[in-house]
Amino acid sequence: MNDHVGDLIKKISALENELDAELARRYAELKVGFEKGRVVFEQEVLRRHRELRTGLWRYIRKARPLIVLTAPFIYGVIIPLVLLDLFVTVFQALCFPAYGIPKVKRSDYIVFDRGHLAYLNALEKLNCAYCSYANGLIAYVREIASRTEQYWCPIKHAKRVSGMHPRYLHFVEFGDAEAFAAKREQLALDVQSEAGAGVAAPVKTAGSPS
Repeated sequence: MNDHVGDLIKKISALENELDAELARRYAELKVGFEKGRVVFEQEVLRRHRELRTGLWRYIRKARPLIVLTAPFIYGVIIPLVLLDLFVTVFQALCFPAYGIPKVKRSDYIVFDRGHLAYLNALEKLNCAYCSYANGLIAYVREIASRTEQYWCPIKHAKRVSGMHPRYLHFVEFGDAEAFAAKREQLALDVQSEAGAGVAAPVKTAGSPS
């Protein structure tokens, strides 16, 4: 990775930190607090939220027919999502200790906190929980997959790929055989050392599948 790419990565990291600070400031303005991991609001804010809530029956009556018709297809996706969750969780439970890779903490990605919002009715809360699970699960799976990719095959694609995970920036360039030979083991060691993984010893990657 050349110096210019390294500088760009540092700028991206700085912007992410700036974004976190701005979000914290915005939460303070909205009077959002946290107690023992639970979201809390001031009583006056809660009262205003309840005033803005759309009643459940009114919410259902306002739904367009096409939305009602597509609902079974939306909720039906829960089946493959749960299966994906199960298989990927078992995969990392069995494989990551063998590779010496720290396990991804599922609760960091799948978060159900929108149910604390008093301006949502019961169906809206259910929908939010579903979206939280689906998108959180995809992020959780992506992190597991990205750690696996960094360990086994940290090579960029020849074609620009949209929406790649952050680790991809550190992968070696497509076609740079010398860099791959020189850096592949270090990249594997890097992912093993994340979060202080005190699991298996580093596993040699030479001759392993990529």
